[in-house]
Amino acid sequence: MADDQSSIDPRPRSWIERIAQVFSDEPTDTKSLLELLRNAEQDHVLDADALAIIEGALQVSNMQVREIMIPRAQVITVDATDSFENVLDITVTASHSRFPVIAENSDSVIGILLAKDLLQYICSGDRTSFDVRSIMRSATFVPESKRLNVLLKEFRETRHHMAVVIDEYGSSCGIVTIEDVLEQIVGEIEDEYDVNDESFIKKIDTRNYIVQALTPIAEFNEYFSSEFSDQEVDTIGGLVLQHLNHIPEHDESIDVGDFHFTVLNADSRQIRLLKVTTTRPRAGAATPERPT
Repeated sequence: MADDQSSIDPRPRSWIERIAQVFSDEPTDTKSLLELLRNAEQDHVLDADALAIIEGALQVSNMQVREIMIPRAQVITVDATDSFENVLDITVTASHSRFPVIAENSDSVIGILLAKDLLQYICSGDRTSFDVRSIMRSATFVPESKRLNVLLKEFRETRHHMAVVIDEYGSSCGIVTIEDVLEQIVGEIEDEYDVNDESFIKKIDTRNYIVQALTPIAEFNEYFSSEFSDQEVDTIGGLVLQHLNHIPEHDESIDVGDFHFTVLNADSRQIRLLKVTTTRPRAGAATPERPT
């Protein structure tokens, strides 16, 4: 009896030892590995969050860039010829840290602008020498068929956080960031500047909003309790174009109904980002507190 008791290890097993026990029957493929991991979670060897992260890490090896990239139509860009004021306006409004720099059109990405590189001009007050080309960083280009695990490794090695995605013809078709890849592993990463992916609308205050031009009119109407027709155009950007009757320039504006639309970003073919100012607060919108 004493011999039996001495053979029992009184020490509590570490989580590594417990996982090793779960893997005593070695998995032969990803499916069997996931099954073992899920059994381990049910046996409280792993918690649910850890399991989700492991599953996400396994998933990225089977995914391609095209599955998670931000389509070109939704990418906010900076033109290489833009003035400092225009670039600053786009940067502050969009609240991103990196922007693709385009030359002739959205197909021709020539670099990446980091918002922090504008600080030297803000601090010095000297904006006469500003030139986007002189401060932009080199752009990384990746094919849309690249595996996410390979891309993540390249991001780590090069310390780049954004890559321009190109299609089989060599044209840019979107962008992908290290955050996009990491979200496949750890889940959605949101910050206070994110525009909701479903609504494309970000509230500034009770009268001012940032709206992506691709926002469907039906969704815009639901959010603002408006009644714009979607019989001829599908998006709010299309509605603005319909009333302007031309491709607008940056900062061009127009009143449509109870709304004042200002173009924040547009290229030679389409509007990308709008500032929407209402003539009356949206129903149910909270009034900002006054500073004490």
